[in-house]
Amino acid sequence: MSDSSSRWSDLERPALDAAALQSALTRDSTLWRSVEVVQEIGSTNAALAAAAADGAPEGTVLVAEHQVTGRGRLDRTWTSPPRAGVTVSFLLRPDVPAARRGWLPLLTGVALAESVRDVTGVLASVKWPNDLLARDGRKLAGILAEAHDRAVVVGVGLNVSTTSAELPATATSLSAITGATVDRGPVLLGFLRAVERRYRGWVEALGDPVVSGLARDYLAWSSTVGSEVEVTLPDGSALVGAARAVDWDGRLVVDTPGGTVELASGDVRHVRTRPAEA
Repeated sequence: MSDSSSRWSDLERPALDAAALQSALTRDSTLWRSVEVVQEIGSTNAALAAAAADGAPEGTVLVAEHQVTGRGRLDRTWTSPPRAGVTVSFLLRPDVPAARRGWLPLLTGVALAESVRDVTGVLASVKWPNDLLARDGRKLAGILAEAHDRAVVVGVGLNVSTTSAELPATATSLSAITGATVDRGPVLLGFLRAVERRYRGWVEALGDPVVSGLARDYLAWSSTVGSEVEVTLPDGSALVGAARAVDWDGRLVVDTPGGTVELASGDVRHVRTRPAEA
């Protein structure tokens, strides 16, 4: 039966198999406890934040076929047609110094880039602090990590079968890039397994991005570090400089004419890469 809210058939945008996901993900995992798939929800992050407050365990995963009030960083909206993307949030309770939690969205970005490459062959890059970009610079996914006391809820919205007509000109999808149908199930499983591998190593290193290897691999995937950037600040002002590094707490280090600045994700509204000066 077709969904009245979508002109796409189930063959083109099939529903996720919740039982199969639960079995495949939790069978050999020491992190993931449960996977719930809901047909429609306001915000997966908001729902998991409420669950975290009620004592939900680390490793709780919530997936939505359609999210109607999805949010990005700074309360920007994130919308996607039903069954057109991977919309997932998961609950973590990392036993690491609080300042190191700034690496969680970066860790998630690396895991997403790795899994998208491994499952679909699409090569992407991570844009600090929270986007996955196609090779042409268009946005494939957004990441939102929110701290709630000692818990962190991480949400991801990945465009899978969304068409160019359904997306802004600045975004794209896996199907648009590959020119083929992409099954969301293997993409979601690959991503969550990659998160677990990365997260376990990072926590064992007490959040140390160098010892865990996360800093090295993040730099390999980054399209921000090593580039000239223009950073828009919350007050509307901007600074321009060279993005030199990401520091131990996940802040972007930018060399500007006025000196070196360390920026946390909450300190910026936009980060844009500028063409290199001739």
